[in-house]
Amino acid sequence: MKPESPVAELTTVFARLQNMFLSQEHAATAVHQLAQVARALIPAAAGAGVSLFNDQGTRTSTGATDDLVEAADALQYEMGQGPCLSAWATETPQLINDTTDEDRWPQWCAAAAASGIRSMLSVPLVFQDRCLGAIKVYATVDDAFTGHEEQQLGLLAAAAATLLGAAQTRDAPQRLSASLQAGLADRQAVDRATGMLMEQRATDPDDAHAVLLTSARAQDRPMAEVARQILQRRPDPVS
Repeated sequence: MKPESPVAELTTVFARLQNMFLSQEHAATAVHQLAQVARALIPAAAGAGVSLFNDQGTRTSTGATDDLVEAADALQYEMGQGPCLSAWATETPQLINDTTDEDRWPQWCAAAAASGIRSMLSVPLVFQDRCLGAIKVYATVDDAFTGHEEQQLGLLAAAAATLLGAAQTRDAPQRLSASLQAGLADRQAVDRATGMLMEQRATDPDDAHAVLLTSARAQDRPMAEVARQILQRRPDPVS
């Protein structure tokens, strides 16, 4: 039998988790479940975690798949620095390719490297105009995560933030459905544009996706927007 697509899998997971977000006492269970979903969604990850913050930057709930992630996250809170805190503060994804060669968050990176963490990716949980926290994955090898993993984790983060931010409203299911549909449309656009770049440039999927991601970052535009421009056969924005 053909396996479910990632979006179909996420829809099933969130249908099961939806009721957990309806009360504060279940928040801890829910974020632990989300961490497990992130770990399963990103095969390169050795572990995953979720951190929720209030408006003052104080963490209110955390979830982790294992002790390595829990310890790495705890160091960020103790030191007041790290990619997850920056993802929350800036509302932008934070990627570390190699903790032994990273000049941001030097104290945390040194401690993370000593514990065996070599790369990580953290994506903010943004609902409307508010950042609720961050979801992150860790790896014990360098360069474990690419733009593809950033896109996957971003889709998960968008759906999770919708649940976290709107679960107590009557339109929570509709908001979640809309978020997943928008995420699927964005993912399809990126996949199609990647294929077009592969054909135009005679390159492989990883290189084509990297070209698209680099262009999006350079223009400060979403990958899906750049992808749609390519699909509409406008002048190549990555040339």
